[in-house]
Amino acid sequence: MYKLLRSALFLMSPEKAHGFTTSCFNAFCAIPGAAPFLSSYFHVKSPHLQRNVFGIEFPNPVGLAAGFDKEGTLYKNFRHLGFGFIEIGTVTPKGQPGNPKPRMFRLPQDQGLINRMGFNNQGLEKAVEKLKNRPKDLIIGGNIGKNKSTSNEEAVHDYLTCFEGLFDFVDYFVVNVSSPNTPGLRELQDKKPLLRILNALQDQNSKKLERKPILLKIAPDLNIEQLDDIIAIVEETHIDGLIATNTTINREGLQSPKAATGEAGGLSGMPLRIKSTEVIRYLYKKSKGKIPVIGVGGIADYASAKEKLDAGASLIQIYTGLIYEGPGLIKNINQQLAAAAENEKRH
Repeated sequence: MYKLLRSALFLMSPEKAHGFTTSCFNAFCAIPGAAPFLSSYFHVKSPHLQRNVFGIEFPNPVGLAAGFDKEGTLYKNFRHLGFGFIEIGTVTPKGQPGNPKPRMFRLPQDQGLINRMGFNNQGLEKAVEKLKNRPKDLIIGGNIGKNKSTSNEEAVHDYLTCFEGLFDFVDYFVVNVSSPNTPGLRELQDKKPLLRILNALQDQNSKKLERKPILLKIAPDLNIEQLDDIIAIVEETHIDGLIATNTTINREGLQSPKAATGEAGGLSGMPLRIKSTEVIRYLYKKSKGKIPVIGVGGIADYASAKEKLDAGASLIQIYTGLIYEGPGLIKNINQQLAAAAENEKRH
């Protein structure tokens, strides 16, 4: 069913298709009885799916990655699709339009996407408004970044502003310094600036009555020395975990036409599957499993989901896989994870 719908959607530009489908979905959920129907169909309830990670009880390990619900306009209805948690953002202090369109490109032969969105969002104030009446039974992450106009030297202020503003409305935070689409942003992954940002956030966190978990989202293009630095930074700052990985600037091995693969931006989807899993495995082994990792990159079925979990991920997130496979992907992964766990228990 979804593949027929996908054929029609792929006739539109990616951004138009995203706007169209999400608007239609929100309209459908407004019909009396529609939301409960979706919840009963998509949600897989099993004790085998539950995870306690960085002090939060997750009903299942499959989450929606940041970037899909930038404005916090989708999470209330997307929770009916069976997600264990939803990450909104990236949120910046001030609203910004992002990069000029077109800025998202499909690579159907590779089941990938290239995007150079550039942290387009309505800003912190609007995000807070959208989150004020959030459902209490849904786990929400807040992915935070800096404005394009903010220099790297002043970036810490943007992260602190978003942290303070969103603190009462999200369950965990993600520090995004790894998007390739804001000029100079990835330089903040270097040890000195990253320590400054994370230590400042942890200082603020420690002043709260009840602190919130802080995670760092990293690029898949880091070398071994840089990954070792990341592990050392996590240990030094005592942040709660990592998200591995963001999109890649690598274009090796793609089958799609060069007109598409030559576009600037971050590549997500199946071409990222192996590399992101390698990063997760390295982080898990090197830290001896002490650093919780949320795995993301190229998850499009049960096999690729289990691959991330087997490599050491505690939780996983999907984005591009949702576009190519549809919402049934979430149910499929959770059903098979629960069945596999039940089968293992029996034997």
